[in-house]
Amino acid sequence: MKLLALTFLILLSIPNQLFAQDKKAEGILNKVSGKMKSLKCFYVEFNSSVKNKSNGKSESQNGNGWVKGNKYNASYGGNTIISNGMKTWTIIKEDKTVYESDANNDGESINPKKIMTIWETGFKNKYEKEEALNGETVHVINLFPKNPAKSDFSSITVYISKSTSSLKKAIMKSKDGTTITYSVTKFQENPTINDTKFVFEKKNYPGYPVIKD
Repeated sequence: MKLLALTFLILLSIPNQLFAQDKKAEGILNKVSGKMKSLKCFYVEFNSSVKNKSNGKSESQNGNGWVKGNKYNASYGGNTIISNGMKTWTIIKEDKTVYESDANNDGESINPKKIMTIWETGFKNKYEKEEALNGETVHVINLFPKNPAKSDFSSITVYISKSTSSLKKAIMKSKDGTTITYSVTKFQENPTINDTKFVFEKKNYPGYPVIKD
């Protein structure tokens, strides 16, 4: 009888423990989101590693991005994405082509602001643990899509600096088994950024046709 009562109490405690973990994760992520929203602008450098499930090989590339409000300029893998908040231009150097689209439709592009706050749309969260990452303590939080059928990812794990409340790393696992790891190597708050950084100049890309979406 005592064993049955003890088992019952343990089962009752599990939902409360899960709620506490989720509440802790929510508080940490909200703090990071609040900090990002308070910045007038930022500059970020990151490394991206893509591990292909089919052949087990990994490809690594570096990227960087300038963000000012809803404007951004990002470079990744030799390609550049420029957005003035209304239009987005994706410059593919290998194809020597520029793709122009409305900024509202650039959800698939490398938007540094969205990467730094990836949990804000469409994810549940669960606090996992604290651990050391490159000499500093980070919070490890797992993200799961609220609507798995409409998400490209099965899960995302984010690593948040305990001291600076900023994203340090994100591991994104897609449904096809591909794993993408973003590691932030530099983050600068409120640097001086000239607005010309967010202006697409056709003359800078001679011979590149502009294809409008």
